[in-house]
Amino acid sequence: MNSKKYSLADFYDIDDMDMMDRAKFFYEYLEDIHKNHHSQYRRISLNGSGPMMSIFDPYTGIEKEMIYMASNDYLNLTRHPRTIQAGRSALEKYGTGAGSVPLLGGTLDIHIDLEKRVAAFKGCESSIIYTNGFGSNCGSIAALLRENDVAILDMLVHASIIDGCKGTHMEYFRHNNMNSLEKVLQKCKDKFRTKLVIVDGVYSMDGDISHLDKIVELAHRYGAYVMVDEAHATGVIGKNGRGTPEHFNIEGKVDIVAGTFSKALGVVGGFVAGKNEIIEYLHYYSRPYMFSTAQTPQTAASLIEAMNVIEDEPELRMKLWKNINYFRENLLSLGFNMGNSQTAIFPVIIGNDVKVREVCREMHEAGIYVNPVQYPAVSRKLSRVRMSIMCNHTKEHLDRVLDVLEHLGKKYDIVNRPKVKVEDVEIA
Repeated sequence: MNSKKYSLADFYDIDDMDMMDRAKFFYEYLEDIHKNHHSQYRRISLNGSGPMMSIFDPYTGIEKEMIYMASNDYLNLTRHPRTIQAGRSALEKYGTGAGSVPLLGGTLDIHIDLEKRVAAFKGCESSIIYTNGFGSNCGSIAALLRENDVAILDMLVHASIIDGCKGTHMEYFRHNNMNSLEKVLQKCKDKFRTKLVIVDGVYSMDGDISHLDKIVELAHRYGAYVMVDEAHATGVIGKNGRGTPEHFNIEGKVDIVAGTFSKALGVVGGFVAGKNEIIEYLHYYSRPYMFSTAQTPQTAASLIEAMNVIEDEPELRMKLWKNINYFRENLLSLGFNMGNSQTAIFPVIIGNDVKVREVCREMHEAGIYVNPVQYPAVSRKLSRVRMSIMCNHTKEHLDRVLDVLEHLGKKYDIVNRPKVKVEDVEIA
């Protein structure tokens, strides 16, 4: 087995192999990946999220201290004293779990408090909460759209959105391209009962911001609704960290605002916010909500406090943006291609899967934890090393990462190269 000849896409479905043979073939691939020190997935953390992380090094078998550049914990709220104490108090009051699904016996008063807090934070009438962010997107879209409807998707939307659309029609438009969106809206105008444009607020692989203000205006002009996934926007953009609608001053104009609780809010779960009627409909027709035990009380309590912290301590977001601006300026000066990144997510686009693996291997050896993103997660031309910034990264942390990247950029000839743009990649 030569793992350099394969990608994850090659093992998804093989005509002459049943599931067990396919799994065995894939296992051989993983063994070779590990032998080459190219396996940067499922590294085991020994102390949780933070600017520095202790891991069990799979290659040396000992504990390794690393600069952690792969977390979505942008404001470091996973370790904030207030969120920890709120969760601890709820655990003592309610116990470890809710005991039932929310539609039957599992709704606690603290869940209602969280729903109200989310709705207020997002400028919406009401909200529904889920035990995970994937389920919030997938379950809400599947409940709202049927075979006579259409989902109009930015080509880079999250996988949970695409999975939620499998029971309806799907049309794609080029990433953040309003001319492409308008052509799709014109095409769909009289063909479908419900038209729902779905975008991310901040795109998880590229770190750029959706043109949400233009999308809302255009969609509503053609009689379509708009849904935005605020996973990587909440807590990061907007004057008060409320996300993309606040960033563009269009709060209350987006029909459905969804997201996860697992990024800047530092916990886990998901939400959908919107008009009262939509939320009540989802209570009864969204299967991940109906058939999953309700969120743990300590999770709900920590989330409420996380939103309070975001509003009470704007200095956390200011520190984050200071780090973002410093890191971006220096990466650009070194000649790296970061696409259209605007936020805490930094893709170093390389366009060669083997080079991505080698760069990540060397960064691991240098004590820097980053993520390889390869085909089919992105197109081969856009394979990359993905990094993300926290507010508690120090200048010394960032300078160390920049020094290593400068060396590797020259070694692997990945700086000052012709740039491939997301817009130039074909729609799948």
